Amino acid sequence: MDAADDLFTREDPIFANKELLEISHLPGEGRIVGRDDEIADLATAVNPAIFGQSPSNVLIYGKTGTGKSLCAKYVSKRLVSTAGEEGVNATFAYVDCAQDTTETQAVQTIADAVNDPDATGINVPDKGLSTSTYYKRLWRILDQRYDVVLIILDEIDKLDDDAILMQLSRAGEAGKITDCKLGVVGISNKIQYKDRMDERVKSSLCEREFVFPPYDANQLREIMQARADAFHDDVLEPSTIPRAAALAAREHGDARKAIDILRYAGEIAQSNGDPTVREEFVTQARERAETDRFRELIRGSTPHSRYVLQALALLSLSSGRQDGFRTSRVYEIYENICRQEGSDSLSLRRVRDLLKEHAFLDIIEQSKHSGGSAEGSYTKHQLLEDPSVVKEVLTEDAS
Repeated sequence: MDAADDLFTREDPIFANKELLEISHLPGEGRIVGRDDEIADLATAVNPAIFGQSPSNVLIYGKTGTGKSLCAKYVSKRLVSTAGEEGVNATFAYVDCAQDTTETQAVQTIADAVNDPDATGINVPDKGLSTSTYYKRLWRILDQRYDVVLIILDEIDKLDDDAILMQLSRAGEAGKITDCKLGVVGISNKIQYKDRMDERVKSSLCEREFVFPPYDANQLREIMQARADAFHDDVLEPSTIPRAAALAAREHGDARKAIDILRYAGEIAQSNGDPTVREEFVTQARERAETDRFRELIRGSTPHSRYVLQALALLSLSSGRQDGFRTSRVYEIYENICRQEGSDSLSLRRVRDLLKEHAFLDIIEQSKHSGGSAEGSYTKHQLLEDPSVVKEVLTEDAS
C-alpha cells in the first residue's frame, strides 16, 4: 500500500455530525432549549403578520450566547410558513451589522436577500449604486413581491448610525411602500444601546423590548445534551457535559461558548487519539475557547487599540489588583509599549476614547471614583477577560 493512502482518516472516531456543534448551525425546534417564554413573546409581537398586518417592531437585548439570534431566526421561519398557510406572502431578511456596518451595505444586503431578479426585473448589484437608489429598488421589490417582510438587524449597535432604522421603521408611514407591511427586529448585546438612539427612531422602533437572560447550568446542560448526537455513541464520558455546563454557567452563561467548549474537547480527544471525550479535556477546551473568543472580539482592531489592552493586561498580571487601574497609569504603560514598538503614542484623550470602545464591547469595565477635593474624580479600568489570555493573543498576533 502506498504511504499516501494512510495520510487521511476516512472515518471520524469522535464526531458523527460535527455540524451540530457549529455556531452557524440553526437547530430544529426540539433543540432550542430554555427559551420557550422568549419565543412565545416574540411570536406574539409579530403575530399580526400572518394576517397580512404590520408586525410590531422589536428590540432584543442580552449578552452574547443567550439565544437572541437563534430565536429571532426560528420565529421568523415559523412566521413565513404559517403566513403562507393563511395565503399571506411573507419573508424575512437577516443582516449581520457587524459585517454590514454602513447604511448602504445594510440596505443592499436586505434588497438582495428579498429580490428575485427573474420575477421583479430589478438588479441589486453588490456595489456601485447610491444609497437612495438601493432604497428605491428595495421599496419596489417589497411592494411587487410580498405582503409582509420582517427584517432582522443583528448586532444593531455596530451600525455607523441610525439612518437605516429611521428609513425602515417609517417606510409605510412615509409612503415609501404601499402594498407591503414591514417589521424590524433589532438585536443588541448592549442594553444601553437604546440610550444612544435618535429619539424619533426610538419612538417608532422600540414598540416591544425583550431581555434574554444568561442560561443557567441546567439549561446549558440541556442545550449540550440536545446536541450530543454530534458525537458517536459512547464517546462522551458521562461527566463531560455536566462539567462543561457548570464551567460555562459559572463564568458567563453563554451557550455559544459552552458548545465551543464541547466541540474543542472532542477535537482534543481526536488529536490525542483518545476514543473518549473525557472530563479532563473540558478544562483545556475552555482555555482554547476563551482564546478564540477574545481573538474574534479584537479582530480588525487597530494597533493602538491593542496596545491599550496590552497595557491593561500587563498591569493586571503584574499587580494582581482586582479594582482596576487609573487612566493615567494605563496611559503610562501604553506609552512604554509604543516606544518598544517604535510607534508614536496617541494623545491621552484618544486613549480614553479607545478605553471607552473596549468597555462598550465588554472587554473591560470602567468605574468612576472620587478622590475628594485633593484628587477630584477619576476613572478606573479593569479587564473582564483573563489577562493571560489577552496577553497571549496580543503577543501571538504581533509576532
